[in-house]
Amino acid sequence: MYQHILVPIDGSKTAEQGLREAIRLAVDQKARLRLLYVLDDFSMLVELSSVTSFDASLQKLRDYGQQLLSGAQKLASESGVQASPVLREIIEGRIANTVVDEARTSACDLIVMGTHGRRGFSRMALGSDADLVVRMSPVPVLLVRQNSRDGRAEASE
Repeated sequence: MYQHILVPIDGSKTAEQGLREAIRLAVDQKARLRLLYVLDDFSMLVELSSVTSFDASLQKLRDYGQQLLSGAQKLASESGVQASPVLREIIEGRIANTVVDEARTSACDLIVMGTHGRRGFSRMALGSDADLVVRMSPVPVLLVRQNSRDGRAEASE
């Protein structure tokens, strides 16, 4: 039985599907959620800094992350699930490392996350944080991806 589920979110459709699956699981297991947004767009900020203030751009990204976390927390609450949000900022490294570190430090016993399910060259070129999380995680990981045939979510562990 799971008690504390980590759910990384990023605003994508697959992350939303992962969140919805985590909420269903939390209702069933009477678990609580740890909602995680990782701000890692510092390379984009460097490009934007010539157009606008670096601090203003960074604050916009923080605000976006907080909006996502608030929306996810509200969705969980509407289902009767307790959820605590956390925003982490990274300057370098992979999101996967932050997800795994959060699972460890927050004593989560499951990670539920959306994945794009890339294959072939796009997977090799872009890498997969979901794959890295699966390989590095000290706890089970449930990956939720969109089924390309009918648009519904699929879950795999």
